[in-house]
Amino acid sequence: MNTPLSPAEELALIDGELALLDARRAHLTARRDWLLRLPPIPWPSAPVPPSLPAKDASGRGAQNVLLTLGAVLLSVAALAFTLVSWGSLGIAGRAAALAVVTVGALVAPQPLLRRGLRSTAESVAALGLLLTVLDAYAVHAVGMSTVDGTAYAAGAAGVLAALWAGYGFALPGLRLPLPVAVAAAQFPLPLAALASAADPVGLGWALLATAALDLVAAMTVPRAQAAWPAGAALGVAALAVGFAESAAGPGASAPALLLAAGAALGVAVAWRVPGASAAALAGGLAAVVAVAGPLSPGWDTGWAVPAHLAVALALTLPAAVGAASVPGAVRRGLARAGLGVTAVAAFWALASVVPVLAARLRVLGEVWAATTPEVDRPATGAAVAVTLLVTAGAAATAARLLPPRPEPGVLAAVLGWAGLFTAPVLLGFPVAAVLAAQLSVTVVAGALALRPRPGGSGLGIAAAGCALLGAGNVAVGALDGRSATVLALGALTAAGAAGAAYRPGPGWARAGAAVLTVGWATALVVALCALSDLAVVWWAPPLSAVAAAVVALGPRWGAVRVPAEAASIAPVVLALALAAPDRSALALALALAGVVCATAAVRADRRRLGWAAWALFVAATWVRLSASGVAWPEAYTLPVTLPALVVGFVRRRRDPAASSWTAYGPGLAATLLPALIAAWGDPHWQRPLLLGLASLALTLLGAHRRLRAPLLLGGATLAAVALHELAPYVVQAVGALPRWLPPALAGLLLLAVGATYEARLRDARRLRAAFGRLG
Repeated sequence: MNTPLSPAEELALIDGELALLDARRAHLTARRDWLLRLPPIPWPSAPVPPSLPAKDASGRGAQNVLLTLGAVLLSVAALAFTLVSWGSLGIAGRAAALAVVTVGALVAPQPLLRRGLRSTAESVAALGLLLTVLDAYAVHAVGMSTVDGTAYAAGAAGVLAALWAGYGFALPGLRLPLPVAVAAAQFPLPLAALASAADPVGLGWALLATAALDLVAAMTVPRAQAAWPAGAALGVAALAVGFAESAAGPGASAPALLLAAGAALGVAVAWRVPGASAAALAGGLAAVVAVAGPLSPGWDTGWAVPAHLAVALALTLPAAVGAASVPGAVRRGLARAGLGVTAVAAFWALASVVPVLAARLRVLGEVWAATTPEVDRPATGAAVAVTLLVTAGAAATAARLLPPRPEPGVLAAVLGWAGLFTAPVLLGFPVAAVLAAQLSVTVVAGALALRPRPGGSGLGIAAAGCALLGAGNVAVGALDGRSATVLALGALTAAGAAGAAYRPGPGWARAGAAVLTVGWATALVVALCALSDLAVVWWAPPLSAVAAAVVALGPRWGAVRVPAEAASIAPVVLALALAAPDRSALALALALAGVVCATAAVRADRRRLGWAAWALFVAATWVRLSASGVAWPEAYTLPVTLPALVVGFVRRRRDPAASSWTAYGPGLAATLLPALIAAWGDPHWQRPLLLGLASLALTLLGAHRRLRAPLLLGGATLAAVALHELAPYVVQAVGALPRWLPPALAGLLLLAVGATYEARLRDARRLRAAFGRLG
């Protein structure tokens, strides 16, 4: 830095300036501290500038409105001049007027663009384009009125489209001419087809050619992007015409050629444009119909669906193999087209086999009638079976190519089962061959469900559902004959037992197999009983044998022991229901059920079933005594009660912690309950007296020994006997009392209880604690 001062002078000057700054800073700091010590003073608010009214519209928006309104008014004036005032001028005047105005409107945008008035130029250009349309109308009205209007409109639309496109390229600053030219270019070929009275296929060709021109323009001309939606719409319309004509006249070559050309156009667009997979999708669908339509001239035969399916699967090959030479948009579009057709074919085939499966239900109306029911087969059952099997194979292939996805495997299992299960019926096989084949398919589906898989269980669940549906269908179908029923149920029982014993299988599948095994075994026993001349009430012992076998094999069931034993309740309940009409058979059924429960209660983890066994044995005893007409049941129950009480006494001596209910409850109940039931129906006084004395003795003994079972059972029996003895007098007394007295007494009782509720609650707790201390 160069200064005229010497270093000493400059240094002195700097020190002086710094001293002045320090002094000023000290003064301002002291002033600030003094102001902060003053009381708070409201600061004056800054003046608010007056608010200006908000502008609702921008300058450019107002300009556009004015220009648009001006263009509209000029267009209205031109229309009025052309349509209304045209006849007041001569030929020369008309031509001169229109030519001058049109040329002026088309030339004016160029100087406007040079001056930067783009919006004004667009408005004037729009007016000029409209005037060209009026020129075309004037030419037809004056010099070409004899020409067909549709044909002239087609030619005029083509000429105007070309002129407008050239005008747009001549003035690249204008945005309107090219989109308007694209819109006009949509009419020449379709109008020409209509003017020539072409058939629907000819109109489709016109639409397809126009769509091709649009798409070519959109791909080659950067400013012709408006041609994309127009080309797509016309292409879809052309394909729709081809689909309709192909369905109306299967086997015709004209619609097939139109669809083939549309397919080529769609694939070509997808090949050039990376994101145009929808074009390949439409092209793929058109290709399927174009190739398969002529191959299947008879739509009513059903073979048209397999033909279309074959072509659709061929379309998915580029996507399946992932050919690097095929663009991704083409692969995706063709794959989606093929999958769509495959899904429709699979749905059609599944809908066709539903009546076949439902026809089996007719057998339920005439079981073992040995008549073959009518089956609602499709027109061509072989076509349905082939469609199901082919779609199943395609789904299986997709499952191998897409291992993380479970859906293809599930579809393969369902479609494959449907095809294999219904194919024998659709092909008209004999009944025996049909049942054998369907049993085999059901077993295979069950084995597939039992196959362990490290991944998801979607395939296993689907296979299990198919196996369950197939087994039920086969079982219903087998009811048409006696031998078929026994063989089918026997095979299903064996297959279920094998599945339950298959250790590597998943737990849920093995549990389901175990439950089904018990169910099929029960159905087999019922069928065998029905084959014999045994009365229905005596079917109970064989049914109880099913539950007994399940319980006896309990340790061998392994992990599926619980569901198997739970399922064994069903045959026991069925046995009791069938034996209920006959008391002798019911007593035997109850005893057998008690044996089953007692057998299970032998194991340490099933001790609680001992109570069920005791209840069943007691019920069997009562029913047996009732069936035998015994008037003094005590003669049969006391010989059971006395040894039971001795066993209970020994049990209490060896195990003082054992409950009195376990030691004495069963023995006492075996006599007290039947005797009480007999006493309530006995008109004499001897039995109630003896039962009352015995109950009183048991109650006192229980209170003295602090044993809950004798105390409660004896007290309850004594109260029931007393109520039985007092019942006639109570009824007599109540009949003699006024009608209002019982409600009044009940109300007073409720008031008394409510008033002493807390005390009564405390007494109830004490009574419960006292019973809890009993043995």
